Amino acid sequence: MSAPLKHRTLSAMIADQLRQAILDGTHPAGAQLRQDALGESYGVSRIPVREALFQLEAEGLVKIVPQKGAIVSELSLDEINDVFDLRVILEPRMLAQSAPHFVDYDFAALDDIQHRFEKAIAAGNISEWGQLNADFHMAMYVRARQPRTQSIVMALLQTSDRYTRMQLSTTTAMGIAEKEHAELIALCRSQKIDDACRFLERHIESVRADLLRVIGRTIPKSGAA
Repeated sequence: MSAPLKHRTLSAMIADQLRQAILDGTHPAGAQLRQDALGESYGVSRIPVREALFQLEAEGLVKIVPQKGAIVSELSLDEINDVFDLRVILEPRMLAQSAPHFVDYDFAALDDIQHRFEKAIAAGNISEWGQLNADFHMAMYVRARQPRTQSIVMALLQTSDRYTRMQLSTTTAMGIAEKEHAELIALCRSQKIDDACRFLERHIESVRADLLRVIGRTIPKSGAA
């Protein structure tokens, strides 16, 4: 095995283990991940550890801070709920206006994104999942004549990119996302617009619930009005 390939293999293994350790709370938010200590723990040099930390930074799980190194990122339950509350209001509204006007080109674009999403899942390209998910959702709203809402939703998807990658950290979640995206395409292609909008709302809510399970939290109940 060549040295570069060996390092990539080691870094992928280390990234997988560190990812799970962060998600299960072994490395809590704010914890410093020192390359030398991790290298000693895994019995490797600092090179694959550094590459693993860069991968986790791309996923939003750690931040590389000058003079401090890698710090486990803070998770914000309030931000998660705020983002998903807005998404579940705005996205079905946009789909309702967009889907009736889809043409063959639009379905081809959705099919292409879905194919690339499936390939990224099969290859384990975690860094691509969040972006492809955002691309898929925005492609569904391409015909909506709501430019202000489109810009808001794009910002929400960018904010939730980190959380999306975390939520897709299990094989089960990846399979569900792939299946539900395919179902959305099928409903739109059949022009079952109301069904598609209701399905999209359930899809967003299920992603939220699964994400909160991943980080070991539950959705807080609303107080009495």
